[in-house]
This record gives sequence, structure tokens and C-alpha cells, in this order.
Amino acid sequence: MHLRAHFAEFLGTALITATVVGSGIMAQSLTRDVLLQLLVNTFATVLILGLVIWLLAPVSGAYFNPVVLLIAFIRRELSTLHLVTFSIVQIAGAASGAILAHALFNRALIAPSTFERDGSYLFLSEVVATAGLIATIFIAKNQGRGENAYWLVPLWIGGAYIFTSSTSFANPAITLGRSLTDSFSGIALSSVPVFIAAQLLGALLGHSVAQLLVRQEERVNQEETFEVEKE
Repeated sequence: MHLRAHFAEFLGTALITATVVGSGIMAQSLTRDVLLQLLVNTFATVLILGLVIWLLAPVSGAYFNPVVLLIAFIRRELSTLHLVTFSIVQIAGAASGAILAHALFNRALIAPSTFERDGSYLFLSEVVATAGLIATIFIAKNQGRGENAYWLVPLWIGGAYIFTSSTSFANPAITLGRSLTDSFSGIALSSVPVFIAAQLLGALLGHSVAQLLVRQEERVNQEETFEVEKE
């Protein structure tokens, strides 16, 4: 079971990364319009993200993201061992996905990105993108609707692709994978640490929002119960 779960995390992260990188390469080859490139990249990512979460959630939980693992660990839903091993296979999956995308388009299997993404606005963008992702997942889970992640997560990521200046990486493993491609979706390795730092901060912020809302919901429920008892 553990091997199946780890393979599911590897496979899911690889497919998402291959989609992000491959659709970016395809869009670049079809048009020079940056808006169209972004829309193609977003559309493909949303479709595959929803599919792999739906298919693989029963096998591994469909984390596919080290910061999601981190918050699950903080919530005591995941052991230290699974936090470490799932993170490792996700990073390996992201690297494999980028390599696969290059192979599909007859490119050098590894082409380190030269696209530097720097600036405080990008840091803020990744904080917001990751906070929204974590809040979406764990608010739904706190409300007993975690099974809806297969469409809730793509909704957030698809929207955040468009409204954030960083195009919502929101995933340390896939950020590392994207450093292996010198294409539309790439990020220079020198820019990766800042993005990951923003993602970690965003994850903690999103977790805090989810916890704040569930406590508020509990307080409202308690007040409603008190009112009913009074009557």
C-alpha cells in the first residue's frame, strides 16, 4: 500500500509538471501571443490537475505538493516519515515530468532555465497563490467537503494563474522541476529559493486562515445551539 501511495505521488506530480512544461512548449510553438500562451498553459494545467486528483486521491491522498504535506503534518494528519518520503518522490516526479515534456517535443532532456523571476511583487504573488491553495484545500476539509478537492483546487489554480504576476507556481517540487526547462514555464535556479520561501510563508498563512474560519464556524454553531436550547 505504501509503495502504491508513493508511486501515486510520483506519478501525479510528474503528470502535472509534464503538463505545465509541455503545454508551455506547445503554446510557444503555435503562437507568439503571450496571452494565448498563458491561456493554453492554464487550460491544460487545470484539466490534468483535476483528473489526477480525482484518480489518485483514493490511493495516496493526492498531495502532489510539499507544502500541502507540511500543513497536513502540522495538523497531525501525516507522519514525519511520510512528510519526508512523499516530498522526495514529489521532487523526483517533478523532475521526471519536465524531462518527459522535453522528450515529447524532441528537446534536450534537461535545459536549465535562464528565466529569472525576481522582485518583491513576485514574492507577494507566490505568498497569495500558495495561501489561497492551502486555504481552499483545508477549509473544504474542515467543512467535511475534502472530497471536492478535485475541482476546487483546479478552480483556485486556474484563477490564480491569471490574476497573480507569478502565474501561481504554489508548489516547491514543481518549482524545482520548472527550473529544468528553458521554455515558457521555466524559472532560473537562482530564483527558486525566493519562490519556495514565499510558498512556505503562504502555506502557513493559508493554514491560519483555514483554522480561523473553522473556529469562527464552531463559535457560530455553538451560539445557534445555545439559542435553540434557550427556546
